[in-house]
This record gives sequence, C-alpha cells and structure tokens, in this order.
Amino acid sequence: MEMVCSSGIVFLLLVGSFSHLGWAMLNLTLPLPGQHPSPEAVAHEVHRKVNASISRREMLSYTTNDQSNCLTGNPIDDCWRCDPNWHLNRQRLADCAIGFGQYALGGKGGRYYVVTDSSDHDPVNPKPGTLRYAVIQTEPLWIVFASNMLIQLSEELIFNSYKTLDGRGANVHIIGGGCVTLQYITNVIIHNIHIHHCYQAGETNIRSSPTHYGWRTKSDGDGISIFGARDIWIDHCSLSHCKDGLIDVVMGSTGITISNNLFSHHNEVMLLGHSDDYLPDSGMQVTIAFNHFGKKLIQRMPRCRRGYIHVVNNDFTRWEMYAIGGSGNPTINSQGNRYIAPYDRNAKEVTKRVDTSEDEWRGWNWRSEGDIMVNGAFFVASGQGVEVKYEKAYSVEPKSAAYIDQITLNAGVLGNRGNNLGKWTAGNNDSGAYLDANSGIFEDYDEYSGSQRPYTDSSTLTTFVTLLLIVLFLSMK
Repeated sequence: MEMVCSSGIVFLLLVGSFSHLGWAMLNLTLPLPGQHPSPEAVAHEVHRKVNASISRREMLSYTTNDQSNCLTGNPIDDCWRCDPNWHLNRQRLADCAIGFGQYALGGKGGRYYVVTDSSDHDPVNPKPGTLRYAVIQTEPLWIVFASNMLIQLSEELIFNSYKTLDGRGANVHIIGGGCVTLQYITNVIIHNIHIHHCYQAGETNIRSSPTHYGWRTKSDGDGISIFGARDIWIDHCSLSHCKDGLIDVVMGSTGITISNNLFSHHNEVMLLGHSDDYLPDSGMQVTIAFNHFGKKLIQRMPRCRRGYIHVVNNDFTRWEMYAIGGSGNPTINSQGNRYIAPYDRNAKEVTKRVDTSEDEWRGWNWRSEGDIMVNGAFFVASGQGVEVKYEKAYSVEPKSAAYIDQITLNAGVLGNRGNNLGKWTAGNNDSGAYLDANSGIFEDYDEYSGSQRPYTDSSTLTTFVTLLLIVLFLSMK
C-alpha cells in the first residue's frame, strides 16, 4: 500500500511539473472550448449566405438598376452597409460575422469608448483616453476613434475579452512594438484598422488588466497574435510589413474568422497551428473568407498545422513560393477562390506539404471545389473518402468564384473612397457634435498597404515617413 501511495505521489509530481503543453496532452479527448461539432455544416452555411447575397444583388440590379453599396454579393458587408445610418447603430456589426468566428460578440452590449489620445508611452500605467487603456479593461467595450490616428506602440497591446476595435469613420494605423496580442481571451472583433511595421518587443512589464501587470518576454513581432483564444473575428483590416507573421493562430485557438482583409508586402503571411506535435490544435477551426492576398507576398496564405481550415472566396493575386501549405494532417477545404499563379514556372502549385513524404500526406483531406485557376495554377488534392467527408460542405455549389472581383472589391480598410463611412458621434455629450474623422493624418497608401495612392499633403507624408524611419531604426538596434 505504501508503495502504491508513493507511486501515486511521484505521478502527481510529474504531472504537476508539466508545462501547458503537458496539460493539454492529458486532455486530448476533450474538444476545445468553442469548437464546433460539425465544421462541414459551418462551411455549408457560409456558401448559403454568399449565394443568397449574390442572388439578391442580381435581383435588385435587374429590377431597380440599383448599384449601391448593398449590392456586393458579400454577406458580411451587405449585413451592415445597406443601412445608410449604420453609424447610429454601430454594434449591429457584431451580428454580421460568418464562419467559425460568427459567435464573436466583441463589445456588443457594452458602452462606447472613444479613443482621443494616440500616444502609448507607458505600458504599465496607460493614460485614460488611449487605446491601451481601453483594451485592458475587464468590461465589454465598443472602442471607436475620435479622429484619424497613427498609434505607435511601445510594447505589445494586450487585450482583455469582450472588446471591439471599430475603426470605421477614421483612418487608424497601429505600428510598432509587438502589436496586437489576443492571449487566453474570448470575444474580440477587430474591424477597419491598418496594422503594419510591427517588430519584436518585450523583456519588460506590461499591464493586461486594471489590476494586473507582469513581465513579458520578447514577442515574435506578429501583426495579430491569437494565442489560446476563441471567438475572434478580424475583418476589413490591412496588414503588411511585420517582423514575423501578419496573423498567427496558435496554442489551441478556435472559432476564428479572418475576412475581408488585405494582405501585402510580407513573407510568412499567416500561421495556423503551433506545431505538428501540438495535438490540441486538432480542434482549431478557422474560416478565411473574402480576403485579397495582394502585392509582394511569398508564402503561408495560410500555412496550417492540424485543425479544419475553410478557405472560401479569396482572391490570391500574388505568391512567390506557394499559397496554401501545411503539415501535421490539417483538413483544408478550398472553395470558390481565385488562384493566380506567378510567372515562375516552378511556383505554379497552389499547395505545399511541408517536410512530409507523399506516402504520409496522401491521406490528408485537402479539397479544391469550384476554385478558379489562372496562369497555370494548380491545386494538389488528397484524402481517402474525401467525398463523404466534404459532402455537406460543398452540397451548395460554390459558383460564387465567378463573382470574386465583386465579393473582394472592398477588401482591406474601407478608406475614404466614397464608401459613406460617416463620422463618429462624440459619445452622448450635450452638444451632440460630430467629430470630423475624415480630415486627419493620411489616407490609404500604396507603398505600405497595397491600396490607394499616397495622400498629397506633403507635410503629413513627411511626418509619417519620419516616424516610420524611427521605428525601423529602433527595430534594428
């Protein structure tokens, strides 16, 4: 009996000494919190909504000759942009997500918080009115911006749960140290924000809530790092020029939708899954929809390890190595995308199985359905019994690939391009005055986000370039 007790104590001590990886390995039979029991049904519902929006566009265009912003064929945009007074009910946006991240509430039901101060000097004691002060609060908040802003982060911007960053009506750029970190939290929406030129930071104390701050080691330099988080929606952002990935989803994250974004000027664009051996990522579920993978991209759009990844109605107009890669037996459901291969005859293949023999990857479920292949692009499918596994997912024919130009027309930040973005109403103040959010720092810019031409105000451009050079200098130190 004594020997049995001793053995039990030793076992408990060994288990207790495990890292978070060890604990996760002990719970492999349990689904991740937020993991959907039928990913094929979620994929099916995405196509149903897209086809409904396309049908509505065709019907209204034929009967009324209406060419308004409503007629996009994009179910997310049609959900809120059809209302000319959307800015009076901004939280309607939270009802518009599709795919695995559709349950992300963000700050819905919470009060509005207006960011009035673009500074970020103290990561431990942030000033009221700053973005950092807002995102660390524990209550639900719908965060908006009083004017155009360039927010140069000193360190990682660590979020708490139930937050929405709503950049509509302003031109908001986040650059600098660490950028956005969503770690062990839920229910975050990030919408209409430029995120670029992020570099490694850390080795310092950073506040993560009003009552807690702690030491953070050096970050990877991702644009957005989603780490052990769920119910996250990233929509209409423009991302480029980061030290590591533009978006990383790792360590048991699930319930993620990445939609309507513009990716450009980057090498390793998007990583989904921590490692081949991290088994909890088998429950990762990510929808990648309506994005534009644009200028000067090389690889990882995305690169997947484990999980179920639905890649639907995206426009891949540039890659140098490959578009979609993976290892560790991920399920990849590619539907209704347009893949435009580069002129390099050795880089025509859309897919890449990373460091894996064909004998092993032949059984992985990778499917291309209704995709458009341009300039010699080709997708290498695989999987045994794949027809049965994907039956529900593509029972609605993804004819929407033919409308890819229209669906992805407004990918990235919705800038000042006649989109009737409106202005933010300044809280519930007595004056009811509008803050002019369309006359501030700079408009969308081609060199960095791959979108519109630079703003013509030379003094503003000079200020921005100067700040950018400072950031690059600091990143090389």
